[in-house]
Amino acid sequence: MVSKDLNVNMHTNSQPLIYFEDVHKRYGSNVVLDNIDMSVSKGEFCTLVGPSGCGKSTLLRLAIGQETPTHGRVLLENVPIQRPSTDRGIVYQKYSLFPHMSVIDNVILGFMLQCSLLERRKEKAKFIEHGMTYLKRLRLDQHATKYPHELSGGMQQRAAIAQALILKPRVLIMDEPFGALDPDTREDVQLFLLELWDAENMTIFFVTHDLIEALYLGSRLFVLSQFYTDDRGPDSRRGSKIVTDLHLGRGIKSPAIKHSEELQDKIRQIKQEGMNPEFLQHAKQFSLEHADSFQTLTDAEHKSE
Repeated sequence: MVSKDLNVNMHTNSQPLIYFEDVHKRYGSNVVLDNIDMSVSKGEFCTLVGPSGCGKSTLLRLAIGQETPTHGRVLLENVPIQRPSTDRGIVYQKYSLFPHMSVIDNVILGFMLQCSLLERRKEKAKFIEHGMTYLKRLRLDQHATKYPHELSGGMQQRAAIAQALILKPRVLIMDEPFGALDPDTREDVQLFLLELWDAENMTIFFVTHDLIEALYLGSRLFVLSQFYTDDRGPDSRRGSKIVTDLHLGRGIKSPAIKHSEELQDKIRQIKQEGMNPEFLQHAKQFSLEHADSFQTLTDAEHKSE
């Protein structure tokens, strides 16, 4: 096997926060993920795109701990991820808010669930005070006593982000979080998330079908795809691999970049390398341009000439 042992990320000289090595995921004879390699540093905003059915949600479930790999390692700060934990906050497209609870009660729910009934009564005022600091930061403090149906879609999603952030997760995982928002609200919440990420130095994993959104938000972009080839032969059962890993640069970007030629060039690259079933790159030729990219190909995948 061609392998690289990455105990430190090369451009940061630090231990990776999230580390996938030689990760496979199968369901019976169906291979979903095939040799996934990923090393992510603290503070990166990673966006993940790929064609339908490529396994983006499966990869997220491995990072969350809802599933375990068939083979390989999935680590958080060098410790195997084995089950869901509050150190990985989650925001879904469908708002994770309980309709019968006020905004503030939704936000502090994580604290309440960790306590006994007696502790809840004793500590609830403190939890509310703490929750209000997050709602103020998210510009929702004036809506704390409202119920989810009284909020706009963008407000509901900000409340869901507060609910995830209050437990101070080491990684914020977001699965199509803005897909249900109208364009104007979506852009407003995108900018808000960038400001929050920049201020808090959060580590974010963000799945989206929108390539413009992925390139606008991310400091790093992964393309997961089942459209590639290798040396295993035409009859081999293949799952998806990371075929592209781009460094996009850190910092809050102007929305004007969405209309730039540079961004359009990257979209064309992504569509060609990851979305085109007729363009089958060899695994040796993937665009793994980020400084922390690495690859663990088997001898069968990469036969020596």
